[in-house]
Amino acid sequence: MTASTPGHRSGSAHERRPTIHDVARDAGISKTSVSRYFGHERALLSESMVQRIEAAIERLGFAPDRLASGLRGRRTGLIGMVVADIRNPYTVAMLHGAELACREHGYSLLVCNTDNSDQLERRHLEVLHGYSIEGLVVNTRGRNAASLAARRDAGLPMVLVDRHIDGLDCDMVGLDNEQAVTLGVSHLLDQGYQRLLMMTEPTDGISSREARVDVFRHQAHAAGVIAEVRESPQETINPDWLTATLTQWLRTSDAPGAIVCANGVITLAVCHALFALFETPFDQVGVLGIDELAWCALVGPGITTVAQPVDDIGYGAIKTLLNRIRGIPGKSEITAHAARLHPRGSTTLKTT
Repeated sequence: MTASTPGHRSGSAHERRPTIHDVARDAGISKTSVSRYFGHERALLSESMVQRIEAAIERLGFAPDRLASGLRGRRTGLIGMVVADIRNPYTVAMLHGAELACREHGYSLLVCNTDNSDQLERRHLEVLHGYSIEGLVVNTRGRNAASLAARRDAGLPMVLVDRHIDGLDCDMVGLDNEQAVTLGVSHLLDQGYQRLLMMTEPTDGISSREARVDVFRHQAHAAGVIAEVRESPQETINPDWLTATLTQWLRTSDAPGAIVCANGVITLAVCHALFALFETPFDQVGVLGIDELAWCALVGPGITTVAQPVDDIGYGAIKTLLNRIRGIPGKSEITAHAARLHPRGSTTLKTT
């Protein structure tokens, strides 16, 4: 016979699995408070009570059987999220905000990355259905509208992030694209730039990209400046295509020009291309990016950005979803967050 060390569970087949009653007794609180910790009302508990519960859980090695409780009460405490590209810095920051909101309200987040594959998205939706999720957050290309609508019509609460999907009537949380692009274009015009180029990934029916392009064209036309839009032929930016596109555009005129990058991925690709072409690229052309990334302040004199409150968008998407899960009625709504301009040296027009 071997003796188990203190604090270590022996793993005997006859050992009883700890229950919520055990956690409550160990923490010296009520079973109701422990249930709140694992449910939708965690925010009602004091910080000291949360710490006592967590300490008891650690001591006892307690783990709730969420799937079993879901079968009994249709409440699993699980929220699903489907994203198009988990490598995108926007997605990473948005996930952080969403996970924080889930944590505060006693939910766990199941994240599925589609890598921009419609087939993989459909497979992930089936997997999430098997986990009896209580709600779904969607940030994808939107080509599985029928599949998503079927789940929504079956009673699954759903919220879209950043991108509207035609045929899918549900809440959306994202950026105020009109305000953000207008803010960026106005800044460039105030600096004295006379021609503008917007670089973007394929719009391809993606509502947020289409909105940014439309606002860019409208604002430039209203101001009477020359404006062009160039879309990457593929989701992954080809460096040779990008270098050739920028070189051709820069040669078309001697008038001071600036590039508007439609998101952080484009901003990084454009900076790589410009530093390959010029030793001091911002003496040649202005650059403004939509999305504030940590490195933007460190490149040359700094990259001017129009910053999205991405953490707030992720957090807000979960809060909106929780309202629907709790049965709060009302028509579908769009929550549009305002952007903030961070002016830096990349848009300081050089005069000769």
